[in-house]
Formats: sequence, structure tokens, C-alpha cells
Amino acid sequence: MSSSQPFIASSPLSMTHGPGLRKSRFTYKHLSQLSLSSNTCPLRVIAHIDLDAFYAQCEMVRLGLPEDVPLAVQQWQGLIAINYPARKFGINRHCVITEAKKLCPELIMQHVATWKEGDEKWAYHKDAFAHIATHKVSLDPYRLESRKIFACVKETLPPPPLQRVEKAGVDELFLDLSAHIYSILLERYPELRGPPPYDDPTENLPRPPTTALDWNTDALVDLDVTETEDDDPDWDDIAILIGSEIVRSVRAAIRERLKYTTSAGIARNKMMAKLGSAYKKPNQQTIVRNRAIQQFLGGFKFTKIRNLGGKLGEQVASTFGTDQVKELLEVSLEQLKLKLGDDTGTWVYYVIRGEEPSEVNSRTQIKSMLSAKSFRPSINTFEQAVRWLRIFAADIFSRLVEEGVLENKRRPKTMNLHHRTGGQMRSRQAHIPSGRPIDEILLFEIAKTLMGQVIVDGRAWPCANISLSVGGFEDGPTGNRGIGGFLVKGEEAKALRSSSRDIENQNFTDESGRPEKRRRMDGGIQRFFSKQDSSKEDYHDEFGAPEDALAVEADTPAPRNKKLLHLNDDAAAQKGLKTSDDILGIPPLADNPHPSTAPLAYFCSKCNASLPLASKAEHEDWHFATELQANDRSILPTASSSKMTAAAHATGGIKQPATLGAKRGPKKHGATAEKGQKKLVFGR
Repeated sequence: MSSSQPFIASSPLSMTHGPGLRKSRFTYKHLSQLSLSSNTCPLRVIAHIDLDAFYAQCEMVRLGLPEDVPLAVQQWQGLIAINYPARKFGINRHCVITEAKKLCPELIMQHVATWKEGDEKWAYHKDAFAHIATHKVSLDPYRLESRKIFACVKETLPPPPLQRVEKAGVDELFLDLSAHIYSILLERYPELRGPPPYDDPTENLPRPPTTALDWNTDALVDLDVTETEDDDPDWDDIAILIGSEIVRSVRAAIRERLKYTTSAGIARNKMMAKLGSAYKKPNQQTIVRNRAIQQFLGGFKFTKIRNLGGKLGEQVASTFGTDQVKELLEVSLEQLKLKLGDDTGTWVYYVIRGEEPSEVNSRTQIKSMLSAKSFRPSINTFEQAVRWLRIFAADIFSRLVEEGVLENKRRPKTMNLHHRTGGQMRSRQAHIPSGRPIDEILLFEIAKTLMGQVIVDGRAWPCANISLSVGGFEDGPTGNRGIGGFLVKGEEAKALRSSSRDIENQNFTDESGRPEKRRRMDGGIQRFFSKQDSSKEDYHDEFGAPEDALAVEADTPAPRNKKLLHLNDDAAAQKGLKTSDDILGIPPLADNPHPSTAPLAYFCSKCNASLPLASKAEHEDWHFATELQANDRSILPTASSSKMTAAAHATGGIKQPATLGAKRGPKKHGATAEKGQKKLVFGR
């Protein structure tokens, strides 16, 4: 029987906000991806920060010049950087020195720092532009300032994993703000903290409660033709707005602490963010919302897009007769695949639509470093080459410091030297020793050795170019300790020494303070000299040793003023027996510094002697052989055994003490061979 009541959904959202609730086009799954900085998340926010005319700014900050003073950075007879006040006069990097001076007579020309031939440190030389033959350009001042800027950025942002910074160059960086924005979203909008309805991550998020956003003074790209500002913002707009606030605070910190201005772009991927940072300069930031991508890209040439310049850009432009993104958008995916191939055509189709999934890599690994010099005029002596190699080594080492070579974070494995004379280029390579810390001296020694190898081959002069490089970088070991880490020092060592003395005194002194005597072993060694019945069988343990074998344990050392074994040596001497030291082969105490390492021994009842346990089996075989001989000849083996002893010594057999030959016990007459044994015939 069907119910006459209409069905009402049990969704918590519908119950709370009514059946007419408008939902976001983003889901709880997208929100979760944002927390993980997923490169497929549509809420993702990436920023690109670029220093404005960085080299020129570095020189202005170093010289303390006002920001409105026109300045250009000079390298030999060319310009490599022009600040924005100078650009107003029409000066660009293609201008020569004389032309730039004509355009702006007040222009300050600052030459870059250089290494001077024979010097061990770079410096600013006033006449460097006139000494190209004896100077080499150094960019170390800019690297040092770049290091300060990156440190400032990392200090401003929260620590990892919320912080993800990629160094894209000496004057630019990428920020993945996704995880950071997620944490701020949960603080500002508590309704996002709960689980999704029905525990279904594909459920749509509720609409943001905000209907108008304040973009401050940022350069906001206009929306696409199909979008209007009257539309209520969605969570991607909220996320990118929070990202713009974070970037603004980072740029303000750089400006306040280090006096540098920056430009920034904020978008949903690296490609769009980089295009945005160059859109409005200097000292501005541009926001490219997801709803404005097509409008933004439509005004660009696709050759401006990363990886679409060069040969690929020329191929696409010649194939389709245009270099404009707006016109290339009209080409279908099938046509692009047909003309450019499946992979390239697919990539071009999506990249001109703003789809680019590359991740922000918080650590971009450098593969190699190079320092080179072209000589005009050419150099002709080994001494000249050595002076330049010293500069190359110092130049490379200064960059290795940035890679953490001093902290053993990363280090190169190989060094390469390239030498050009005439039209011939020769190369030599050497391994950098892994056991030595890397410094300028080590690099210079290896470079000089490689140069010597080139010269030995002949025809090394005149030399037009030398370059030195290191490569094969590897991460240094972590968690290792030097030998000093296993040693105790200072007060800890004194405490350990005093405690060991207390233990020693406690073990070897009694209450009266006199040395405590070690208790004798029960029966001592005399139990091995008791007369035994020669007819009694020998019972062996699982290791083949007789039950009455003597074993001296190595882990029970005795003091040097005590015997290892106690024996009444006077009584033994009266009976004509050897003392314990003679039998065991223990030398006097002065000659035996390690008494606890005495060899294992056993007592032979037939010889009345103690012998090494290792020779037991061979010694018993010798007794068995002599008994067989005696049984075969029907005579007592007294005389024969003496001859056998001498024969055994002569042939390298078992060695017997010289005094034991006359003390053998009675022999077993009539001994018969066991199964598998044969009687041996001696003396024939």
C-alpha cells in the first residue's frame, strides 16, 4: 500500500536550509584534494613571485640609491639589466653603452663584479669593462641577495607541509598555497569541517555565504565572455582570494626587510601564474580567476607560453598559419593530433586552454655547475691557465655552498675540464674523492691535474677557451657519527673512571682492606693425577672430549698475583710428577700477560701427561698403532715405543714431551682391531 504523503529527502543540508538550497559545483573530494596540494584539484592555487629588474635592484640597494634614479647593469660593452626609471627613456638590453648614454645622460652605468686574474676573491673594479682579457664576470653578489630573499619568504610562510616553495631561478619562485589555504578555509568557514552528507565525498559543498569579494588593489583579469561579475562567487574564488592575501604579505615582508620590489601572479597552475606575474609590472600582482582564463590567454601569443617557444612554437605557427592563442583555440583536437602527433597535439590542445598539471617541487636538484672563460687574445702558457683554474674553482665552490656542501647535504662526484684550441675541443674527467671535504683547494688541485693531462697530450696552445664543471650530484649520508660521538669526555669520563676504580676495589679487597684471595677450585688439578684403571672405558661427551678433560675458561680471568690453577707442586715433585705450569705449558707470569687464554688440554692416563686437547685423537691413534705392533710381534712395546716416539718427531707427527717416554703406563695386550680397521706393520 503506497503512502499518500510526498517524499521528503533526508539530507541534513536540505533539512537545515530548505529544499531550495543552492550548492557549489565543487565537492568534498575537491576540498580533500586541496589539503593534499593535489595537482588535479580544481581549487588549487599557485603563485609566482618575480623580482623586478633584479640585478639592477641589487646594485641600487648596494649603492643606496633612490628608487627613481635610472641605472643599468653593464657587462663589458653590453647591458644585462635596466631598472624601470631608465626604461622610461627607451633604454633596453639591446642598446650599446654609447646609445644608452645619449638616451639618458643621467644614467648610472654599474659594471658587474669580476674575478681578476690572479685574485682569490671577486670584487667591483671601476675599469673592469676595459680588461676583458684578464677579468671574469662574477654573479656571486646576486646569488647572495637571492639567498636572503628566499630565506625571507620561508620565514614568512608557515612551516612544511603547509609551505611548498620552488626556486625557479635566481630572481623568481613558485608557491603552492593549496594546503595553507585549506587550513584558513576551515578557520573562516566552520561549516566545511564536518564530514560530507551520507559520508559521500562526491556530495557538493554548500555555497559560500559571501556574495561579494574585496580584491584590494590587485590587478584583476576580466572574466570570460560567458561569465559576469553578478554571479555569486564559488569556493575557487574564495581560495584564490585567500591566496592573494598570502602573497601580498610575502611581498610586503621582502619589501620591508630587504628593500626589494616584486611582482606576482596568482592562478590555478604554474603556467598561468607565471604569465600573470609578467602581466602588470613593477610592484604589482595579478589574479587570474578560473572564470577568466580564456579571456586572459586570448590576448597572448602562444610562443610566450613555456615550452611553446623555440622550434615547437615555430612548427605550430607555420603549420596553422598563426601565433595567436585565440586563433589556435579554433583548431580541433583531431587536427592537432594529425598535424603534430598524438602526444604533442594533445598537450598543445590543453595547454592553450590553461590546463597544465606540473607540480611545485620544493627542492629542484641541480645536476651540474659550470665556470668558463673565452680568451681574447688566446693564452699560451700553463701558468696563465692555472691562474684561471683557481678562479673557476673558487667560483664553483661558492655555488656549492648554496647546495649545502659544507653541511654535507649534497656533493658532486665528478669534475670535467674542457679545453679548446683552434677548432679542436678536448675533455678530461676525474672523480672527486668522497673521503675528503670539498673546498676550493681540492677543486683547484683536481682541475690542475686535468689541465696537466691535456698538456701532456700536446698541441694545447694557443688556448681559446677553458671551462670547468662539476656534476653527478648525490645526497650526502645522514645519521652518521664520527668516532668522537662514541667517546666520553670531560666530567663524564672522570665519573666513569672513578666508578670503575670503586668496582675494582670492591671485587678484590675484603673488609680489612687486604686483597681477597680467590677460592681454589675443588680438588684442583690433582684430580687429573689419580690412578685410573687402564681397562676402564673412556666415555666422551657430545663434543668428543673425555669426561675428565681439563678446560680453562677464557671468561674467568684471575689477578696477576694468583695462579690460574692451584696445585701442591712440592708434593707433585716428590712423586716425580710435573707441576701444573709444566704440564699445561704455562710460562712464568711475566712471560704470560694473558693467563686467561690458556689452551684446552686433556690428561693421557697411558703417558701420565697433560696434552693439548686438539691432539687427543691423533695421540690415541698413535697408542693404538703401537699396541697393534706389539700384538703382532708378541713383545712388549717398551723399546719399540721409544723408537716410535722419535719417528713421530722426525716425520712431523704428534709432538710428545721429551720426558714422557719412560713413564708410559702398562700396555693392553691382545688388543684387536675393530670393524673396518687393519693392523699396521711397523719396522719392516
